[in-house]
Amino acid sequence: MTAPIRVLICDDQALIRTGFTTIVDAQADLEVVGECADGRAAVDLAGRLRPDVVVMDVRMPVLDGIEATRLLAGAGVADPVKVLVVTTFNLDEYVYEALRAGASGFLLKDAPPAQLLNGIRTVATGAALLAPEVTRQLVGRYAARIRPAGGPSGDTALTPRELEVLRLIAAGLSNSEIAATLVLSPETVKTYVSRILTKLDLRDRVQAVVHAYRTGLVS
Repeated sequence: MTAPIRVLICDDQALIRTGFTTIVDAQADLEVVGECADGRAAVDLAGRLRPDVVVMDVRMPVLDGIEATRLLAGAGVADPVKVLVVTTFNLDEYVYEALRAGASGFLLKDAPPAQLLNGIRTVATGAALLAPEVTRQLVGRYAARIRPAGGPSGDTALTPRELEVLRLIAAGLSNSEIAATLVLSPETVKTYVSRILTKLDLRDRVQAVVHAYRTGLVS
């Protein structure tokens, strides 16, 4: 039998922690290994417990979820932990920063339990949680603020075809849609995506979209 996915719940509201824990622990393939109420405790607990996924709130005392995410999954972290950010989308303007800090995706706090469970399982596999259209909506919301001055900088490490694929990823297209657009096989597109992530040292499609906006490849 496959070992359950180990989950650390971090939120400063006890009621939300209890709710998440109850939902997660009711699943045979998931297990809550710890809870905490601030980002510093999340970093400490994750170091000791080595969970597969940290469910992380953004606004917390002591150390907020963005900084905690950066310490757990950011650039330069030797053994990063997968982080799923939970937030109130209409109020929280720090979601983009959390993704940039290394989070694998985000989820709304008022999402149905099934979405929370699917999110944890998705992030645990190493995939990005965000659907392409949600990624575009999220990063596009902050495009004016994050786009560099002086126009696109491009990516000299990428071939023209890889740049084309990256732009389509950032535009919200799935692999199958990119394949249809460029008249390629889905397997070929998958190879291009893998090459792009490797060349740019990116973990997943979420980071690829963020990168495309930051470098001005898309607007």
